[in-house]
Amino acid sequence: MIRFLLVFVMLAGTAGAVVAYGDPDQIARASHRVSHMFRGPAASLTPAPAVQIQRGQGGEFALRAKINGVAAPMVIDTGATSVVLTWETAKAIGLPLEMLEYDVDLETAGGHTKAARLTIDRLAVGHLVEKSVPALVVQRGQMKINLLGMSFLDRLESWGVRSDTLMLTGYPELQSSHRRSRTAVD
Repeated sequence: MIRFLLVFVMLAGTAGAVVAYGDPDQIARASHRVSHMFRGPAASLTPAPAVQIQRGQGGEFALRAKINGVAAPMVIDTGATSVVLTWETAKAIGLPLEMLEYDVDLETAGGHTKAARLTIDRLAVGHLVEKSVPALVVQRGQMKINLLGMSFLDRLESWGVRSDTLMLTGYPELQSSHRRSRTAVD
């Protein structure tokens, strides 16, 4: 009974904090804590997955991601609201390009263009994997490189630059202690 009351107080406190502050990061952390309490001592958090990316000679942070299982070069772009794919990458991934509507106005380093909205089923950067990621595809020949924008970065627990290294950190996962092996991620 005491445990039930403790859980109830924690949930009420979390709900109050959500209403008062509305901070999505705090909401996610509170959710992890409450889930951990419900699962009891048989559950534990695995360490948060993290990826380090070195700054390139041109000052950019370039990487190879896997989009729906297909490797694709990308550049981190915190100024891009969304993940943005080139038409050529979208074709290589097997996205239904003939069904897309290019009705989103987009400003790129090369100027104004049109893009189409879509959702990427799975986007992996090392051990960081996100599903159902909103993205844009630009028309053929409008961009040379894919952009890893905020529609991916906002899903991480944190990201930041220190010296010439960008660190991307995901959320720890709740694992049951009776699970002995962890499946490999890209």
